[in-house]
Parts: sequence; structure tokens; C-alpha cells
Amino acid sequence: MANILDGKALANKSKEKTRIQAEQLIKQYGKTPHLVVVLVGDNPASQSYVNSKEKACIKAGIKSTVIRREADISELELAQIISNLNNDDSVHGILLQLPIPKHINEDKIINMIHPLKDVDGFCNVNVARLNKGQEAMVPCTPLGITRILDEYGIDGTGKHCVIIGRSQIVGKPMAALMLQRNSTVTICHSKTKDIRAITKQADILIVAIGRPNMVDSTYIKPGATVIDVGINRVDGILTGDVLFDEAEKIAGYITPVPGGVGPMTIACLLENTLTCYEKIEGGKK
Repeated sequence: MANILDGKALANKSKEKTRIQAEQLIKQYGKTPHLVVVLVGDNPASQSYVNSKEKACIKAGIKSTVIRREADISELELAQIISNLNNDDSVHGILLQLPIPKHINEDKIINMIHPLKDVDGFCNVNVARLNKGQEAMVPCTPLGITRILDEYGIDGTGKHCVIIGRSQIVGKPMAALMLQRNSTVTICHSKTKDIRAITKQADILIVAIGRPNMVDSTYIKPGATVIDVGINRVDGILTGDVLFDEAEKIAGYITPVPGGVGPMTIACLLENTLTCYEKIEGGKK
């Protein structure tokens, strides 16, 4: 049976560390860290995510503001909101909750966010820095995964890391991070042929495909570390992209859903917000 990678417990430790650090920095700079989330439309999942982020911020001593707009907002109006936040000295982090309505150019709006306030690490400047191995804001989910690996002493050096999923949010930044950790990295996706033959070579298998229970034991090398990024609702029950009951029997380490990667994503959002705050306020001295 696999060892469980308890993201929830680690997230609680991380949030407490952030809270203590925030207290110290507020005394140093005389200003409260401030995260602004821009939420467009009424997507239920987005509403839930934003509520969770808001509660976590408050507990960590970070000011949280949510700007809510209807789905028919114009691109120009949304761009103006981002511009105003960039120029607001009281704001240290800006998060555009995705997805946004299709009539708006998502890439354009994301790249309007100032790199120093880009808590998601999605703008081109931070993406380029990450891929070049430079200091960058790292997307919260991949950062959370690295924190889990570190907590449990799972070293990527010389390991074959296979990532299922090539999104800008998880797959691609995760590949960059694992390369920095000296892993040999393979990215699989919907067009990959004979995917099982590849995943069964993985010492570290990271699954972020968005298909519930897709990965069963036939995809997994015995003793591998399995990181399940998927969050799907099936018949009212949260489940991952990995068929946990089967995978647990063959893997060496595995993250559960819920209670694995998800809590660490929010913990790392708080961490990134504090990083942005310290860079902005520290740069004024």
C-alpha cells in the first residue's frame, strides 16, 4: 500500500508559517498585504474557489478584495480594472479567476497584470523567467506539488518524471520545475500514442488531464510517486484523475483527492502573495 502524501496537513503548516511571516512583515513595512481577485461571471466552481481563497487570506492576515463583474463585461472595461489595480499602491497581488468569458482575450488580459503583482505566475514575463531557470512567480499548483515532494523527501534527481497534461497552468510549468530538479521529463497529452508504455516508466507520475479516474494501476510503475492534480465531481463526489483505490495498491507514494494537491494550491497562493508584497514594499526602501 502506498504512503499517503497529506497535502492538507502540509497546507495547514504552510498557512501558519505565512501568517507568522505576514505579522512580522506588517510590523516592518507598516502596511497589510493585499490580494485582489477579479471574478467575471457566475461559474459555480470559480465562485467556490474564490470563497476558499478569501477565507484563507483572512486567516493568514492578508487583506482580500473580490471584484465581481457580470459575464457580459467588455474587454475594455476588464482591462481598465487591471490597469487600475496595477497602479494602486495598496494592492500587492492580482489574480484573474479563470476561466473568463470567451469574448474576452484571456492572454491579453493576463499579460496586462504587472509581473510583480502576478500571484498566479501566468504572465509572459514570469513564464519566460521560469523556463530560463530565473527567479519568477511560480504558478500555485506546480509550486504546491514541489512543496509536497520536498516535505516527503522525494528527490527528482535522475528520476523519470512523466506529466499527463500540457496546460499552461500545470503541465508546462511543472515540467520546467522538474527539469530544474534534475529529472528527465516527458509530457504526455491527448494525442500521445501508447501512453501506458510511457507512464509505466515514470518514477514520478503527475496527472493533470481533467478526466475522472482515467489513470488506473495499468499506467503505474510499481513503487512510483503518483501526484493527482485532478478535481472532478462525479455523482456529487469529488474524485481525481487517478483511480485511487487501484493506484494505492501499486504506488509508493500517492496524493488523495480531496486532501492532496488542492489545499497546497491555496497555501501557495498565500505564499506568492506575501512574496509579491515583500518585493513591492521592500523595493520602496
